[in-house]
Amino acid sequence: MATTKAAKPTSTKSTKSHRRADQYNDPKHNYRKYWDGRDYENAAEEIALKRLLKGQHFRHAVDVGGGFGRLCVLLEKYADKVTLAEPSQQQLDLAVDYLKDHPEIDRKLLQADDLKFKDGSVDLLTMIRVMHHLPDPSPEFDEIARVLSDDGWAIIEVANYAHIRNRIKHLVKGKKIPAKPVDIRSAENRRDDEIAFVNHNPSTVIRQLAHAGLQVERVLSVSNLRSPGLKKVVPHAVMLAVENILQRPLANLYFGPSIFLLARKSS
Repeated sequence: MATTKAAKPTSTKSTKSHRRADQYNDPKHNYRKYWDGRDYENAAEEIALKRLLKGQHFRHAVDVGGGFGRLCVLLEKYADKVTLAEPSQQQLDLAVDYLKDHPEIDRKLLQADDLKFKDGSVDLLTMIRVMHHLPDPSPEFDEIARVLSDDGWAIIEVANYAHIRNRIKHLVKGKKIPAKPVDIRSAENRRDDEIAFVNHNPSTVIRQLAHAGLQVERVLSVSNLRSPGLKKVVPHAVMLAVENILQRPLANLYFGPSIFLLARKSS
């Protein structure tokens, strides 16, 4: 049966302090409602995961920061066991209903920098739509490297500041794309008690992953047609067909607002 209880610590890492990660307990951050009207973005991410995972099967897949379990049902097609590791109790409560037909999916109250799984016990880890809350993801990357098996895969989605529109804007102004994360919150929300929202430079993230012992092997550019205007005039099926074509050829350009990185432990 699924459970929302955190696993018992398996290492001394549980004694360290951790950044606050429970902002989605606030009712105003109902993540399930966030996805209303975002069918294209959800489908684009599913296309990316299917492309990266095609022909693979894993023993234990963990979706880190997976909210209400949006992608867990898809991951079940590629793993014997799936665990939703989420720091917000409110999101886990939403998952009870969303995953009601999938009681075999485990639900655990866990933070990305303290996953409490045994060393090398996870052979597929996904972390989608989490990086925009992590100005410095180094602790999370170290933890991912710890729990990942020697032949395991990590799929990390990066909120991409270096997307094509920003590059054009910076080029016009004669400026370079910053290497450091960019805070995209409004001025009134730039407070310590408000949830962080940053966009990253993918090149910097790849170096941070390498420092944690994770080597990026594949890159995809995702949600390349994300635009409220396009979604109003272009049929959904057409947008997804084009998205499917563009994800690989636009990857090295970091074209889209979302970059998927497939990383494995360095040999």
